[in-house]
Amino acid sequence: MKLSKYFFFFGMFLFSAGLAFAQYETKITVAQDGSGDFTTIQEAIDASKAFPDERVSVFIKNGTYREKVLVPACNTKLSLIGESAEKTILTYDDYFDKIDRGRNSTFHTYTLKVEANDFHAENLTIANTAGPVGQAVALHVSGDRCSFTNCRLLGHQDTLYTEGENSRQYFSNCHIEGTTDFIFGEATVLFEQCTIHSLSDSYITAANTPKGKPFGFVFQACKLTAAEGVEKVYLGRPWRDYAKVVFMNCEMGVHILPEGWANWGGTSRDQTAFYAEYQNSGEGAQGEKRISWSHQLTKKQARQYSKEKILAPVFADEPETSVWTNRAVSRTTIRH
Repeated sequence: MKLSKYFFFFGMFLFSAGLAFAQYETKITVAQDGSGDFTTIQEAIDASKAFPDERVSVFIKNGTYREKVLVPACNTKLSLIGESAEKTILTYDDYFDKIDRGRNSTFHTYTLKVEANDFHAENLTIANTAGPVGQAVALHVSGDRCSFTNCRLLGHQDTLYTEGENSRQYFSNCHIEGTTDFIFGEATVLFEQCTIHSLSDSYITAANTPKGKPFGFVFQACKLTAAEGVEKVYLGRPWRDYAKVVFMNCEMGVHILPEGWANWGGTSRDQTAFYAEYQNSGEGAQGEKRISWSHQLTKKQARQYSKEKILAPVFADEPETSVWTNRAVSRTTIRH
């Protein structure tokens, strides 16, 4: 009888221990003054459960966090929520020559790199402060179904790298600025109501859309602005063959050149690129003067560029587009 009781209580202990082990924090706070769970963003990410069933939200209090941050592929369903976009700042200053890792050094210069799927960021400034010294990435995203709301992406050349030929990414109400090719990559990306700010006479996009993909970069209801003295900006040039970029219902400043688009020098990528516009406005929206190999969409063609179609589910069991593109997290739900 005593032996039976022993096994009963021992079994109950193992069961309770298993439940305790299965539990994990879903609300984490980062604060430099020590008032949160961690003082750095990377510590909070490293402490988050891998492949969680429930989303893990990291609330980051105002401050300037000088860190080079990685969200590895195992940290799916992770949200980084800043206290305010202007005062919650993640910054680093790596650049091509500083990294010095050969011809592919650009891809190691990030301030924040997101490898995980189902990532969300909100109310953050992500900056590469190296300055105009060549390639220097602020945000590098390779995960699928990643979304960014009310974020500021600051840099010069190569500010935002959207990696992954099967990745879909969504930016809404963000400010993205830079000099040359400051939005580049092969992912399918929708930018809605974003400010795209040019800091020099150069190119905004350098798409690398894989052959056969229906969409590349799509800008909808965005505002294209420029720093003082900037007067000659192209909407994009094709980084590789089959580049696809579309601007729709965007307000374009006078800094956008009448021809709009440019080919990559010394190549014939203009023969496979698909560059198009639809009902843009402003002094820079001169559709009738665009280069001959760009397009002005018809109303029927424009209907194909809905959020649901651009970011459509690929697998039967994945979330609907509306689920992962609307992840606003109330700060009142996060312990801080």
